[in-house]
Amino acid sequence: MKFLIIIPTLNERGNISIIYNKIAKLHKKAHILFIDDNSIDGSSQEILNIRKKDKKVNYIFRDKRLGIGSAHKIGIINGIKKKYRYILTMDCDGTHDPKYIEKMFKHLKENDMIITNRFLTKNSINGWDLRRKLITKAGYYLVRILLNSKLDSSGGFRLYDFKKVNFKHVISAKNNGFNFFFESTILLQNKKYKIFEIPIVLPKRVSGSSKMRLSDLFIGFYGLLNYFFKRLR
Repeated sequence: MKFLIIIPTLNERGNISIIYNKIAKLHKKAHILFIDDNSIDGSSQEILNIRKKDKKVNYIFRDKRLGIGSAHKIGIINGIKKKYRYILTMDCDGTHDPKYIEKMFKHLKENDMIITNRFLTKNSINGWDLRRKLITKAGYYLVRILLNSKLDSSGGFRLYDFKKVNFKHVISAKNNGFNFFFESTILLQNKKYKIFEIPIVLPKRVSGSSKMRLSDLFIGFYGLLNYFFKRLR
């Protein structure tokens, strides 16, 4: 089955070939769209090298950092224009393992969208440092308390069936950064789409460094509160 995988990149040169090789081994019919936000480590050249040997790989190179949410939006719009029904999004840092994709598709038959949950399996984030664990858990429980959602809505490893989901409902999420994930998920949940979660174990990043800045945390917290108060009006 042909489907599109969207992979945003920002200084992920050491991980690009690794994730490509894993996908190519497990899902030979998958098409890949890399969206690079002006990496300075040679990521774009790595993508071009892969493109030379595999025409199922495409790319969008942007001239500055526009945000991971923005990358997801432009990737989805591009996929819809090219008539892809199934679009999957994932990170390039090695924490999203392509081995879960087959399971995601199995559950998509009865659902509209599949997301992954880091809290359905015990010790799923054991390899992470304490700071990352606290940030992730805080985000999960804040969404649960403020927005009354039990979904692990801040992750980017997700699969859409765009024959069932109106793509405009996804890209209508206003945030272009990390808040895009919870915002788009809650929007779809409120529109009564069938969202199913599968448990996932997330290993620690091996190469490169996290792109989340301190400012992203403050923006994320502010965005959650703002979204909460808007719902009260």
